[in-house]
Amino acid sequence: MCGIAGLFLKTPSLEPELGRLMSVMLTMLTGRGPDSAGFAIYGKGKPGFRKFTLRARGGFKGLVLPAGLELAAQGDHAVVLVPEARAAELRAALAGQSDIRIAATGTRMELYKGVGLPEDVASRYGLAGMSGSHAIGHTRMATESAVTAEGAHPFSTGADQCLVHNGSLSNHNDVRRVLMRESIEFATQNDTEVAAGFLSCQMREGRRLDEALRDALQILDGFYTFVVGTETGFGVLRDPVACKPAVMAETDDYVAFGSEYRALADLPGIEQAHLFEPEPGRVYFWERAA
Repeated sequence: MCGIAGLFLKTPSLEPELGRLMSVMLTMLTGRGPDSAGFAIYGKGKPGFRKFTLRARGGFKGLVLPAGLELAAQGDHAVVLVPEARAAELRAALAGQSDIRIAATGTRMELYKGVGLPEDVASRYGLAGMSGSHAIGHTRMATESAVTAEGAHPFSTGADQCLVHNGSLSNHNDVRRVLMRESIEFATQNDTEVAAGFLSCQMREGRRLDEALRDALQILDGFYTFVVGTETGFGVLRDPVACKPAVMAETDDYVAFGSEYRALADLPGIEQAHLFEPEPGRVYFWERAA
């Protein structure tokens, strides 16, 4: 099961509505994954600064940050905006606080995920009030691991990069071992995190997202649908068999992805959108300026 939603805005006019629309899309997919959910959203960045999304099971009451840094907490998640020159200082400070985990970093991306119904998770972290250029989300029905925030999607293994996945990889343990030798770090045993790590490794070597997804077709074995976000890009890939459901809509204003059409049904202008099922083994990729 599991459900995926993604929305990439081509023009800025809908950016204030991004979070609200994504919240509706995720909620509509509740039946595909009621145990946990998550989303990544790409908002405005600040030149020379990096966002750290942190997660703490017990909250942030005891968190000690380097002087001059502040966090904006939302439940068990928080975002710290830090000058690029002090990013290593923040990482070092967090390394000594075992109950704090860095969920994601980037110039624009924030990532939130947790246990519960998609509607509850979206509400818990204020998704409906967020704005930005694109977002991806996931509703999970756990079949291979425990129901935890750590096991929920999206997974981020690179700056401003995250991935959601519906399906299963058969060779993820072999790929994981190779990636670990390339200094890709993993926080869970989830096969989806391996897919994210594979793309991170490819893009670290200079490939664009669409090129990295084509590489994935040659290396990653199994059945899968990926929806991926980067700082400026949005990609979709289904494996060559494409047994997992998927539908897309494109207008002059946006590109949207849903595991089922009902996730797209309330989008503005959907009546005039070009609706299509992404083809097996074909990379779909859109990009816009940061």
